[in-house]
Amino acid sequence: MLPPAHVSNDFHFVIHAPLSRAATFFGPEAERCWAGPHWNPDFLYPQPGKDIQGAVFRVRQGEAEAVWVNTLFDVAGGRMQYVSFAPASFVSTVDVQLTLLTQSTTSVEVTYARTALHPTANDTVEALGRNDRESGPHWQ
Repeated sequence: MLPPAHVSNDFHFVIHAPLSRAATFFGPEAERCWAGPHWNPDFLYPQPGKDIQGAVFRVRQGEAEAVWVNTLFDVAGGRMQYVSFAPASFVSTVDVQLTLLTQSTTSVEVTYARTALHPTANDTVEALGRNDRESGPHWQ
């Protein structure tokens, strides 16, 4: 039997905004304005939904639904982290690190790590990993 797949990919890009403004784009609620129609978090906590550390929400993508937890939301420090769990399929982490380059320019580094919960999810995890590698332009 194959072991469960694990993939990790990162990308970076530059935002033409100060860190204090750029960091606000990476909360689950704020992402609605740029992530596209597939990103529609259904907040379980808090209610009403807002971008805070500890937020718990669901996201449906196609037939799959994942539960997400915002484990770190530090706007001032430019760091966000999420853990998502797609039952019987895979677990993911998304780590976002922002660094001030100039007063009006911010570097963003995003790291996705995904682990299949069972070898039957290996193809899904590997496909998501390929997609993650190409996500920089969409995020920018």
